Order: sequence, then C-alpha cells, then structure tokens
Amino acid sequence: MDLFSSEKQHFILPNAELIYVPDFFSTQEANNYFRVIKAQTNWQHDDITVFGKSYKQPRLTALFGETNQTYSYSNITMHPEPFTQNLKEIKTKVETFSNENFNTLLVNLYRDGNDSNGWHADNEKELGLNPIIASVSFGEERPFHFKHRTIKSERHKLILAHGSLLLMKGEMQHYWLHQIAKTKRNIESRINLTFRKLVTL
Repeated sequence: MDLFSSEKQHFILPNAELIYVPDFFSTQEANNYFRVIKAQTNWQHDDITVFGKSYKQPRLTALFGETNQTYSYSNITMHPEPFTQNLKEIKTKVETFSNENFNTLLVNLYRDGNDSNGWHADNEKELGLNPIIASVSFGEERPFHFKHRTIKSERHKLILAHGSLLLMKGEMQHYWLHQIAKTKRNIESRINLTFRKLVTL
C-alpha cells in the first residue's frame, strides 16, 4: 500500500501508530536546515558488522545529545556532540508538536542512491520499552518501507518529503521493520534526523 497525501496523516496499524506531516517545515526552512547541517556536521563513516562481516556503513552519521551517554547499534558505539543551535530549534519544534521530550539525535546523510539503511528496528535497550522515534527529512525524497514481522500482508511505503516529520509510536519497534533502500536513480543527498530518548540502564 502506498500512503500519499499533502496533509497530516495518522495511521493506526497492528502494533504500531504513525503520524506523518509532509510539510512540517516550510521549503525555505528545510532548504536552510539542509544546507547548514550538511556543511557543519562532523560526519562519521563507520565500519558496520553484519553476519560476522565488516564493511563501510552505506551512509554517513553523527550523534548529538544532551548528556555524554553513548548510543550503540550493529557493533557501533557513537559518542554524542552537543546540540547545535539549529538542531535545538528543530528539536523544540518536534517536541512541541509531539508532546514528547528527546535527549539524543542520530543524523544520517544519504549521499546518493547508493546509500541506504537495511531492514531494522530501533529496539536497542537504551531506548526503553516502546520508544517513540521522531524522524525529520531534508533534501531528496526517499521511500520509507516498513513491514510487520509476522503479518505478511502488512507491508507499506511512505515517501518522506523534504521538510517532513514522521513519528513512530506504540509497539512499532518491536513488531515492525523499516528501511531506506538503495536506488539506481540519479538522486541528490538526503539528511535524516532521528530524535530519540535514551534511558539510563
């Protein structure tokens, strides 16, 4: 199923709730944030280990946080930098809309269609039970695929627009997987900001 609309969309799915706002930021705001974040971020290009094999992660990343708490996934441990003023502005707007508080931000730079993020769930222990993930997109539109782990008919696609916000809520990180797939199309860069709340274990 393809989910398209120019207005706020609210999806109640088995074991998941999603809220998508395609124009959360104006085009001018989104253009400015994309330019500044891309230029000013200290991007990392880490090695990732999958099924015992290591290779360069197919995207660049950076971590920001309110504390010094690290974040680990796929045998990568990231150390946060302080939030910049621009990221604080984005975070405040996301928190006001979602009525949630976030203390950590993982930023992904997809340089072109060869960069991707395979099927996964944001279910690390540091995120707590039923974490809420707020995902902001700047730059090139990319399809966001998500599928239920056991209900084979529950498989969907959502186009994440420039300046959009996607909230993933409920039990989604336990029962669903999501990905940003590679594409052979000649496309420009995309920056994805994923706000999270790390808990102390």
